Amino acid sequence: MFVVFLVLWEISSRQEWINPLLFSSPKQITALFIEKVGDGSLFSHVGITLFETICGFLLGTLFGTLLAALLWWNTFLSKVLDPYLVILNAMPKIALGPILIVTLGPNFKSILGMGVLITVIITTIVIYSAFKNVEPNYVKVIQTFGGSKFHCFKEAVLPASFPTIISTLKVNVGLAWVGVIVGEFLVSKQGLGYMIIYGFQVFNFTLVLLSLVIIAALATIMYQLVELLERKLIREK
Repeated sequence: MFVVFLVLWEISSRQEWINPLLFSSPKQITALFIEKVGDGSLFSHVGITLFETICGFLLGTLFGTLLAALLWWNTFLSKVLDPYLVILNAMPKIALGPILIVTLGPNFKSILGMGVLITVIITTIVIYSAFKNVEPNYVKVIQTFGGSKFHCFKEAVLPASFPTIISTLKVNVGLAWVGVIVGEFLVSKQGLGYMIIYGFQVFNFTLVLLSLVIIAALATIMYQLVELLERKLIREK
């Protein structure tokens, strides 16, 4: 099916059924990819974006999980922060980009901040909800045998929430890419986000589409790695 799509795209572009300036063609994108690989300019852009995305993905997931655990542990804190988390989740995170730039500066930190910000809120809300909805009898059994709150969390709450945590990891793959690319739109002078903006500025839509194809490929690989981790952990469990 994918091959058929590529063939139709190529034919449509050559026959000018679609605007070849706007939609380019698989042949042009492949030629540009080979050119960029040949001169080595593509590797630095891909490398910096991939590094920023992985960092944003890991930090956002880690901080979100830790914050969810803290909210589960401290009932008072959860009552105080829960409304703010809902409000922050409803806000368009992209609109906070300029604030991050002013606060952290137009550099790597603000791009990483966007990646973390977009992932950490949804991670906290989803995983905290999973912690709260764990079957109470699991916790009561451990408490009956004298288990502490930490043991309840370690032996009952965390294992029972494992499927939700894995699902959140899958969602965060896409969110981290969105955050980093948006951050690069705003401040970066290198990276795939910068390539997209630059392509639009010089009307090189082949460059734009090449960047999007690379992003899609890398995001798919990251998603598959998370699924591989899920299968491995389930087998060990």
